[in-house]
Amino acid sequence: MAVVVLRVAPGASSDRVGPHVEGILHVRVTKQAADDEANRAVVRLVADAIRVAPSTLVLRSGRRSRVKRLEVEGLDPGELSRRLARLV
Repeated sequence: MAVVVLRVAPGASSDRVGPHVEGILHVRVTKQAADDEANRAVVRLVADAIRVAPSTLVLRSGRRSRVKRLEVEGLDPGELSRRLARLV
C-alpha cells in the first residue's frame, strides 16, 4: 500500500495536478469544497495523473481539510514515487 499527501486548492481557475514537492502533491480543482465535490474531483484527477483507476484511491484523512492523505491500493511505494516524480 502506498500513501500520497496532497495539498488541495479548491475553487481554482483550472484543474491541475503537480508539482510534487518535498513529499506533497499539489492539486488544484475548479470544484468548490461543498458537498464533497472537490474531494471527488481530486480523486479523479490524481487517479488520472498517476495512471490508476479512481476506485483504487481511498481518502484516509483530510476530508474537510486542504491537506489530505490518499491511500493507493495495489501500488507499491516505489512505483508511486516514480509516477509522482513525473509530475513536475
